[in-house]
Amino acid sequence: MSFSWFLQQIGGNPTLLITIILTLGVIFVNGWTDAPNAIATCVATRAMKAQPAVLMAAVFNFFGTFVMTMINATVAMTIKNMVDFSGNTHAATLALCAALFAIILWAVVAWWFGIPTSESHALIAGLSGAAIALQGSFSGINWNEWVKVIYGLVLSTFLGFGSGYGAAKLVAFICHDIDRRKTTGFFRGAQIAAAGATAFMHGAQDGQKFMGVLILGVFLANGSETTGDVSIPIWMMLMCSLVMAVGTSIGGYKIIKAVGMDMVKLDGYQGFSADLAASFCLLLSSLFGLPVSTTHTKTTAIMGVGATKRLSAVNFAVVKDMVLTWVLTFPGCGLIGYLMVKLFSAVL
Repeated sequence: MSFSWFLQQIGGNPTLLITIILTLGVIFVNGWTDAPNAIATCVATRAMKAQPAVLMAAVFNFFGTFVMTMINATVAMTIKNMVDFSGNTHAATLALCAALFAIILWAVVAWWFGIPTSESHALIAGLSGAAIALQGSFSGINWNEWVKVIYGLVLSTFLGFGSGYGAAKLVAFICHDIDRRKTTGFFRGAQIAAAGATAFMHGAQDGQKFMGVLILGVFLANGSETTGDVSIPIWMMLMCSLVMAVGTSIGGYKIIKAVGMDMVKLDGYQGFSADLAASFCLLLSSLFGLPVSTTHTKTTAIMGVGATKRLSAVNFAVVKDMVLTWVLTFPGCGLIGYLMVKLFSAVL
């Protein structure tokens, strides 16, 4: 898939153009609502001001998408193969567009209320609901690939919490004899570096997921039921990472406040510990090809860090809203995807 071929396809295929616009819209919304999780802690602890932190996240999201896809594109292939859109390719394309529309709608509503939702799980749920509607049964789900989502959910939740708790305890133990005033400058710089690493890994995870969808859309719009073993072209990596970076640069300040300020009050070393733990979990998941939620990973890492103080240090009212949104994402976004397929099929 050369870029010149891609442009020719867009010019002569309105269906493909709509599919591409919706896919890029989902990537943009992901950068806008999900990527700010990466820099929430360094803003909350005043290591960086919000605007330069958002710009830093945009840059590292760009490089994360590009570099990790060059190293290991397994996450993208998992998403691409997770659902079965075979059959009538026109109906399959409508189903894919309906799923993408459902994801955008879900993300914007969650952003409006300042709740950090998981675009990864919204993507998986929307695609699954659309595939079920298209096939008329659960045969639209490839359970061998879907089980990786379950593994990723467990990993992002429990390993995120445990890594956050362990990292904070380890840092506190190493520095317990050092005057806190002497560590302020070090942890300010360390936080910035760790936040950059988290943003990089966010791009590595989420950028791949949406490229898998983009490849699926291109093939469906061209009448092919399968993408085979196509590799991701460099121009697609650049396009997706750039759109995500632009979305991030606009900023999701409501999300930064909810994750970095409202859930747990963190000191500098604790913010560093949370970012370090989240980056480690995301790297591990990407190398093993598991699609995980960066939102889950970062927020559970923050909870783990907060638990080293005491459990009451965690604002469980905020946690409850987040968990409720996470729980509702699969059935909610899946149902929207299902209904959108029925609506699109009836109208178009």
